[in-house]
Amino acid sequence: MMAITGMWFQDGLTGSAWGDWSLYTDSPLRAFEGELGVQAPLGYWDPVGLSSDGDLATFKRRRETEIKHGRVAMWAAMGYIAPEFFRWPGYLSPSQSLNFADVPNGLAACSKVPGNGWAQVILFCGSLEVYWGYNAYAKGGTPGEYGWKAITSTDPETRKRKLNSELANGRLAMMAVM
Repeated sequence: MMAITGMWFQDGLTGSAWGDWSLYTDSPLRAFEGELGVQAPLGYWDPVGLSSDGDLATFKRRRETEIKHGRVAMWAAMGYIAPEFFRWPGYLSPSQSLNFADVPNGLAACSKVPGNGWAQVILFCGSLEVYWGYNAYAKGGTPGEYGWKAITSTDPETRKRKLNSELANGRLAMMAVM
């Protein structure tokens, strides 16, 4: 039933039951069709229409946010996997005699880490955000570039493929850590 309803919508939108997107050139969604992260088979996917106004500054802010959240989510996904195979030696909190090996995996670890440990994590992440990442796109930079480049290549096509992979992997990681 949903597929048939979708085909009716497509028929009215593009004039073809199979959605000949090349005929529908008036869409504001096409403003970002050439940006990084546009991947087959969906193309530029914006189901809620957040980019329907075609505002480039808003798009850049959202893209930078997507990249940051994707990078954090990739680290978080690694944080779920790594403790299964590796534990730091020594104490997490010497004053409470809490070893790294005593901390459980997953969300259960949140209740074991002392409050001062969480304060250190929040201060560290906050300083990274304020000094190296907050609104970098608004200062004339490219979203996701904070003065160092982990993804480099002299070939533009290879670099584009690597950056698209970072976006795709970040999207996957954001779904994985939910």
